[in-house]
Amino acid sequence: MAEFKNSILIIDDEEGIHEFLTYNLIKANFIVYSAKNGLEGIKKAKELLPNIILLDVMMPEMDGIMTCIEMRKIDKLNSSLIIFLTARSEDYSQIAGYEAGADDYLKKPINPKVLISKLTSMLTRKKANNIFINSEDKTIQHGKILIDREKYVIIVNNSEISLPRKEFELLALLASKPDKVFTRDELFNKIWGDNSESSYRTIDVHIRKIREKLGDEYIKTQKGVGYRFTDELTQT
Repeated sequence: MAEFKNSILIIDDEEGIHEFLTYNLIKANFIVYSAKNGLEGIKKAKELLPNIILLDVMMPEMDGIMTCIEMRKIDKLNSSLIIFLTARSEDYSQIAGYEAGADDYLKKPINPKVLISKLTSMLTRKKANNIFINSEDKTIQHGKILIDREKYVIIVNNSEISLPRKEFELLALLASKPDKVFTRDELFNKIWGDNSESSYRTIDVHIRKIREKLGDEYIKTQKGVGYRFTDELTQT
């Protein structure tokens, strides 16, 4: 049987970045594709459905933030992990990336060993989550909210709501144990992993985005500790 290889689409307008990443990723047994701007990247992503998309922020024609937003509107790309590559390290830049639907953030200059470690860790967690999702218990239901872990959709009051992968995984984790307070450490390590360059502020951004879409009643803040999912509405 042929060995399965994970596929990666690199979207960056710098030729040197493409050559550097392609060389190291092929050595690590990845299949590598490339695009030079956001528009070309979206077209190739829809055709190739890569496991991972490495996306530069500053690009001509369509920047990385808009590219990510457009990709997250494409159902076929829901299972693709999107990681931003950027020389910018400001908090507001990272927050904009996460709000656009990115899974993680990697700063330039890129250390090949760190990159491979990050990608391997993310793919391992994704595989573990898929095994969990494909178990007998494929849905979580509390009152008027149903979380379909196989289709990656949320149904609230009979209306379907689509969430980016990280928002979905965060909500599903919280809802898996109603009223349990998950610390920020727990949430961060389970969803992003301990080798992520993200900060705990990332969790707060994702919680805010979930609340914007579902309302404030489902996720409660435990001050100074973390968050919990409440099923109080099922008891009223």
